[in-house]
Amino acid sequence: MFKILTLNNISLKGLQRLPRERYEVASEVSHPDGVLVRSFKMHDMEIPATVAAIGRAGAGVNNIPVDSMTQRGVPVFNAPGANANAVKELAIAGLLMASRNIPAAMEFASGLEGTDSEVSKAVESGKKNFVGAELPSKTLGVIGLGAIGLRVANAALSLGMKVVGYDPLISVQSAWQLSSGVEQAVSVDHLFSQCDAVSVHVPLLDATKGLVSADRIKMMPKGGILVNLARGGICDDDAVLAALDSGHLLSYIIDFPTSQLLSHPKVISFPHLGASTEEAEENCAVMVSDSLRDYLEDGTVRNSVNFPEAYMPRNGGARITIANANVPNMVGQISTILANAGLNIADLLNKSRGEVAYTIVDLDGGIDDETLSLIRNTEGVLSLRHLPQSS
Repeated sequence: MFKILTLNNISLKGLQRLPRERYEVASEVSHPDGVLVRSFKMHDMEIPATVAAIGRAGAGVNNIPVDSMTQRGVPVFNAPGANANAVKELAIAGLLMASRNIPAAMEFASGLEGTDSEVSKAVESGKKNFVGAELPSKTLGVIGLGAIGLRVANAALSLGMKVVGYDPLISVQSAWQLSSGVEQAVSVDHLFSQCDAVSVHVPLLDATKGLVSADRIKMMPKGGILVNLARGGICDDDAVLAALDSGHLLSYIIDFPTSQLLSHPKVISFPHLGASTEEAEENCAVMVSDSLRDYLEDGTVRNSVNFPEAYMPRNGGARITIANANVPNMVGQISTILANAGLNIADLLNKSRGEVAYTIVDLDGGIDDETLSLIRNTEGVLSLRHLPQSS
């Protein structure tokens, strides 16, 4: 029986992927094997030593201490692409709201008073203050062409916009899905220089912090629109506000508002709504529950942010999985310990990612506690799991 601790409400469709006869799932459980989380901040939490895996029902993992979990040999799973359609729709909605001055127009209309005749007269005299532009007259730049960015690019193209994309690390899968009508920018600066609107879809890393800077905003034509549904910090808030004040930017759409941004009339703020649809929550919960179950039962690693992808069919005997520092001769040491114990390896898979390596070993038979202890105490081993029998 595996024990799963939930730190937020997780969609029932996701929890149903964990069969009751094999899983105890609760918001309060002792000695959990796994954790399912959405937005709960785990950095100040004492994570039990029994936790073998953490699943985030969403894409971003800023609320999880990924580095410390990596040092413990604990994979962190997320749900990339599961909320992509929801975020795409909000990005397009933000573009429409900004280009047609919808928030200001709605505020004006909601403040009207008087008789029908008086309201009608005020509407006709006031509408000239909210004249906007149509999207097909604009060029959209999309930075980051992963699951979300490529959908935003394709949707904007279908609306008649000219679209320019930039992603030097685009995957083969994303490239296949990206419309051939999306033009390629050779650099971020090149993209900004030719786009009326820019939408960012990259994670917040040291390399992307302040990616949208004052210098890059100045490269845009006057009246530009910025869309940031990725993370606060990717755009330099001070630079954005200065450009809004000067009129160089028409609008800034942000899903991670701050007190400074909320007070500006040209900022369209959403309360972190990017993935807030029933469909997205269900998709995320299903994907991450499947990943957590595959890992706990078979040691399979899919959609992990800190471990390499790893899948090997079960061979029938005992299976051990080892996470270790990615240094020479780790597999050799493990193989030697097994050989000295008279255990035959039926199959073996070794994958690495950065400073972490992950090994799945299937044996012809079982394995004793002493041999497991020898492997677990080998210098460089971060974690070891023993899966006695096939699923």
